[in-house]
Amino acid sequence: MSSKLSRDILRIDEEAEVARICACLRDILRTKLRKRGLVIAISGGVDSAVCAALAANAVGRERVFGLLLPEKDSSPESLIRGRLLAQQLGLEYAVEDMASALEAIGCYRWRDEAIRAVFPDFTSEWKSKIAIAGGLKGGINYFKLVVQAPGSDPMEKRLEIKQYLQIVAATSYKQRLRKTIEYFHADRLNYAVVGTPNRVEYDQGFFVKNGDGSADVKPIAHLYKSQVYALARWFKLPEEICGAMPTTDTYSMVQGQDEFYFALPYQQMDVALWAHNHGVEAAEVAAYLGINREQAQYAYDDIDAKRKTTYHLHAKPFLVEPVSELGDF
Repeated sequence: MSSKLSRDILRIDEEAEVARICACLRDILRTKLRKRGLVIAISGGVDSAVCAALAANAVGRERVFGLLLPEKDSSPESLIRGRLLAQQLGLEYAVEDMASALEAIGCYRWRDEAIRAVFPDFTSEWKSKIAIAGGLKGGINYFKLVVQAPGSDPMEKRLEIKQYLQIVAATSYKQRLRKTIEYFHADRLNYAVVGTPNRVEYDQGFFVKNGDGSADVKPIAHLYKSQVYALARWFKLPEEICGAMPTTDTYSMVQGQDEFYFALPYQQMDVALWAHNHGVEAAEVAAYLGINREQAQYAYDDIDAKRKTTYHLHAKPFLVEPVSELGDF
């Protein structure tokens, strides 16, 4: 086993880290963005909860505006946890249900049309999600569609690329509409918008361009998920949030992030990404995590593949020639 791998690799000094992030947030607001405060969408998950706590700590709760943005596929628990957090932090917040707007722009219609191409009997009363398969068993990654009719067991089929792309495009409406609402309130208040990706999500492109990937500042993009949970407990955030497993909260069926996108559950994914970043051999990661050598190598290969295929999500718009007067902007 590599001497680099231990239980301490992701350990942080929470108090010092909070102080560092909050000082950075204040400096960014004052010297770069020149905004009065911060807007944050609170999902009920640990990432947005920690970002909200950091924002309140950095600029004062009176200069943080929270948004709870449910739609018809959202878990009721997300709204409950979001309210609980906003109330604990003492934030002003608003609840804006996006369902009617998403209905109007065709989000659910486009999604359901693609699902019915796979399961013709599908109706709006059924639940659904997308799951990834193949890679950890030594094959090529592919996506499958899982549906469940009321009172029945789940059914699944492999998704063809056309239907997969249409479902993902339709559900991406949700993240993009949320960001539109966030920027409305940011403009109204002269605030900046907080983005909430952790390091694994940011590194691996687990976000929607011009959706949840859009923000003025991303205060936890350098922190692994395990470190975000550590900060949540340091802030003494509600146990309902500190103990919640990561989900996408995008589909009507519960969908874990590792089930949809990542090669491993977040605790193992944190270690794999850290190890890959620090030159640890896949065999050593396998021994440390208790997985086989092929699974560890697949996780490494998947990290590299996602960095390549999601590069465009991080990229600024390409220009025919630079506008030199704007420098690096």
